[in-house]
Amino acid sequence: MKVLHVLDHSVPLFSGYSFRSRSIIHAERALGLNPIVLTSPKHGSPADGVEEIEGVRYYRTRSLQGEAFSSVPFVCEAKLMFRLARRIEAVARAERVEVIHSHSPLLNGLPALWAARRLKTPMIYEARAFWEDAAVDHGTFAEGSFRYRVSRALETFLFKRADRAVTICEAMRRELSERGVDSARVSVVPNGVNLDEFAPMPRSETLARRLQLNGGPVFGFVGSFYRYEGLRFLVETFPKIRAAIPGARLLLVGGGEEEAALKSLAGNGDGVLFAGRVPHGAVGDYYSLIDVFVCPRLRMRLTELVTPLKPLESMAMGKAVLASDVGGHRELIENGRTGILFAAERADDFVSQAVRLAGDCALRAELGRAGREFVGRERSWPTLAERYVGIYRELLGVLR
Repeated sequence: MKVLHVLDHSVPLFSGYSFRSRSIIHAERALGLNPIVLTSPKHGSPADGVEEIEGVRYYRTRSLQGEAFSSVPFVCEAKLMFRLARRIEAVARAERVEVIHSHSPLLNGLPALWAARRLKTPMIYEARAFWEDAAVDHGTFAEGSFRYRVSRALETFLFKRADRAVTICEAMRRELSERGVDSARVSVVPNGVNLDEFAPMPRSETLARRLQLNGGPVFGFVGSFYRYEGLRFLVETFPKIRAAIPGARLLLVGGGEEEAALKSLAGNGDGVLFAGRVPHGAVGDYYSLIDVFVCPRLRMRLTELVTPLKPLESMAMGKAVLASDVGGHRELIENGRTGILFAAERADDFVSQAVRLAGDCALRAELGRAGREFVGRERSWPTLAERYVGIYRELLGVLR
């Protein structure tokens, strides 16, 4: 079965989005499918083209950079979608794909729907977040604004017109039901982990020496530095943890739009270490240094509805996870068994739980063991990918 995955961007670009996509594609290949990838103009490709990465064909679409009106709201989005629709149709015809599987955002989904209808090919739209809520957090537009309402209405239209919808968590499926989308047409394929890539490993003493992390407990975060991740709260609150545990360190691995602000907040204090972006293959070494993985997401629509990927990677590595009690975390973490939840944006509760975990090695080990067991049982990609195979087969059986 040949499936065309339409993505915003992909590897070799580094993001949670691109690595979830990579995991899906490789798990499908292992199950005998033939996935093909097409990225949108937002990937930043200078021209239409194709390349092979890890045995998979990746078709690229020419970006809008430098073109007239490419920065004008609505005009930019319209140009992007029309260009992508033509590219999807051309690639789908050339590859003779049987299913078009478009992944969010809406700017991918609508062109995929147009092309699929012209080709009479079944089309799936998968949402990893609601585009309008992500845009609010990134400052693109305000919640409830005209652009917000238009985006929400268009994506609801898309969910209703796609042959099947997929979300990454139950909260998103409930939200779609409230919008009038038939819940029988919505499947959940949650975030998962490749257990071969993320597994407990000995502490990297070489890296620890290089980073000078051979003292007290290490709290850590690995991922993109977005506002909703709550990293400002983490950096601002960390001195209170240092007051209780003078040797504690905070290791932040990654980068993004909040990086400059976070470095400014941290100042010259020796408690916070910015490791920068690291190669995917080296991430395990950084995880190995972390005693408590912290997920301090802020409470907002986006974080209440969407489950993150990084806590699962940490759990697979056998790490104790300390996370805010937003909806997305509550769907992943059983408090006191597979991790510890603290009251979101409550510094006193966060510090109390952090100090408790830092001082209890046995508790950290038990949380890490239970977390790894949970991921292996319910969140490994070979198991999750079978859900896609079932959806594809059902669609092809119904539409043929």
